Amino acid sequence: MRSLRTLRVTVLVTAAPLLLAAAGLMHPRHLTASTAGHWAGLHIVLLPVFPLLVLGLVVPLWGRPRRDAEGALTVLSWAGCLWFAAYYSGLDAVAGISAGTVVDHGVRGGAGPLFVVGDELGRAGVYGLAVASFATCAVLWRRHGVRVLPGAAVLFAACWSFVDSHIFWPKGVFTMFGFAAAFALLTVTAARAAEAAPTR
Repeated sequence: MRSLRTLRVTVLVTAAPLLLAAAGLMHPRHLTASTAGHWAGLHIVLLPVFPLLVLGLVVPLWGRPRRDAEGALTVLSWAGCLWFAAYYSGLDAVAGISAGTVVDHGVRGGAGPLFVVGDELGRAGVYGLAVASFATCAVLWRRHGVRVLPGAAVLFAACWSFVDSHIFWPKGVFTMFGFAAAFALLTVTAARAAEAAPTR
């Protein structure tokens, strides 16, 4: 029964990065007049998906935070997740939807400034995600010890790669696979640690 719950949680936390990896395979490599419609349309579809990437960090810390160090780290993780969701959605709207739309309508020189702003928003969002990742892994370390290290290492590598990869093929797609793998490792590790914990 517990293994079925672990499977359901694993599917939940890996769905968004796997969907983003699949979208990365369809993402145009360059924004041109011929790809602009597809570029904008894809980012409209992905607008609600990017914030769901944080489920891999929120779900392991589900519940009311305690009034201790773990509780403070949990709140820090949630704040980083909110920061990511807000600012990375800004990237999606500005450099995705807006830039695609202006190029699709033949506005010359309009996409460049939008990319500059979008890149700044995206970096800010990923930094928030990195803070949330650190805080989540710190809580899981306190709960489960060194068993969380493989998942944490993959997660931090994915955060590092995400700063400049977005979901573009190939780096961005593999970054999303990295997030999926990290979330799966952390979920399974936490579940096994809970099974091994002595019952009271």
